[in-house]
Amino acid sequence: MSDELNIMEQFKNFGQGHVFDHWEFLSEEEQVLLLEQADSIDLSEIHSLCEGLDAESESLDLSNLNPANYIKRPENGGDLNEWKDSFKIGNKALIEGKVAFFTVAGGQGTRLGFDGPKGTFPITPVQHNTLFQVFSDKVFRAQELAGKKLHWFIMTSLLNHEETVQFFTKNDFFRLDKDQVHFFSQGLMPALSPEGKILMEAKGLISMTPDGHGGALRALVKSGSVEFMEQEGIEIISYFQVDNPLVHIADPEFIGFHANAGSEMSSKMVVKAYAGEKVGHFCSLEDVLTVIEYSDMPYELARQKDDEGDLLYKSGSVAIHILDREFIKRIGSGSDDACKLPFHKAFKKIKVLGTDGESAKPDEENGYKMEMFVFDALPLAKNPIIIEALRADEFSPVKNAKGVDSADTCKEDQLRQWAGWLESVGIDLILDETGLPMTNFEVRPVYAASKHEFLNKWEESDPKPIIQENTVL
Repeated sequence: MSDELNIMEQFKNFGQGHVFDHWEFLSEEEQVLLLEQADSIDLSEIHSLCEGLDAESESLDLSNLNPANYIKRPENGGDLNEWKDSFKIGNKALIEGKVAFFTVAGGQGTRLGFDGPKGTFPITPVQHNTLFQVFSDKVFRAQELAGKKLHWFIMTSLLNHEETVQFFTKNDFFRLDKDQVHFFSQGLMPALSPEGKILMEAKGLISMTPDGHGGALRALVKSGSVEFMEQEGIEIISYFQVDNPLVHIADPEFIGFHANAGSEMSSKMVVKAYAGEKVGHFCSLEDVLTVIEYSDMPYELARQKDDEGDLLYKSGSVAIHILDREFIKRIGSGSDDACKLPFHKAFKKIKVLGTDGESAKPDEENGYKMEMFVFDALPLAKNPIIIEALRADEFSPVKNAKGVDSADTCKEDQLRQWAGWLESVGIDLILDETGLPMTNFEVRPVYAASKHEFLNKWEESDPKPIIQENTVL
């Protein structure tokens, strides 16, 4: 009872006492849930966010903006010996078990017309393996090469946590050990009215929304994952999102560049496909490495050309990062105000409790969702670096049901990648003008998860596999 009264008193003192206006009409179960929600909210944080809530979003001063420097791939003019040295350094880190994998997987497949966690969406062209199985195969292959168990952390959401865990359990964790796959839920933030009041979805339910992919760093700390990493000697975390099956999750070169630079956070870039592509831009703002969102990038700058006729701001952010464990600990713990990720506000239609006592979604925007972005950690990191990745090798997200960045385009991109690998070993397939093979086949990551691995695997094979319709390697 004392805890209950204490929580209520705190909310009253912060001007949020209305959260408990219907307390006496709630069932015991509803009261417990409301108290749990309330206790999870940092009222001091909400108070500070409310102070600037009604202010107009300030436009960024981009007068001192420049393209970010990045390390070029050897085929595009980079130093081949530097890439080879980085491979050795990164491979050593993998063999020593210093690397873990981290997937942000809180989304549902709604935009894909799919009922379930996005990670359970089938994406490969022959076996129709799910996104989660693709990544499971990549973890399995990485630890096979390293000769050591490697840990995988998966951030779910309140919506899909149980279903995600059940999916892995049902599939026997795709040959991985149960104790090397770690699940935890994304953090939540209360939605706020324009006046700074916490919105109620029902009489005993606060309207809570996910705190963004930047909240993943807080969730890693709060879940105890960072503490576990420290106990296991894990120092480097490979971060990627669940909607991109092409990502090279255990990239020795990327890990090596990161380690050699003494970087706390490193990122991969791909050259933008076109000026208006909806990806963030790696830039130097006031000589600090940062990401400018496509929505914040002025039209003229996004289309500006360099002396060679290429896009000046061509470095696209594709949500592939490496972070040091101690950096995550510093950012995620919130102990240092200078190292906190900023919150971004988005004015949305939010389901709320009406004056009639019923919950409904309004016709117009009525409240703010507060979220953090992981790339906002870059300016806070020591020695951050950007390395170039090839789009065809590492980026084909599954975001839409049809058209650009859809399941269809992703399956085609997988086939193009594998056809390129086969071409490098002398196998020529019939291709269309875009490089898409006419033969439908599949290379599972347990066979090879990168071109380098494929070349080695093919060399070892005797006899060589025959590629025909629906072949699976």
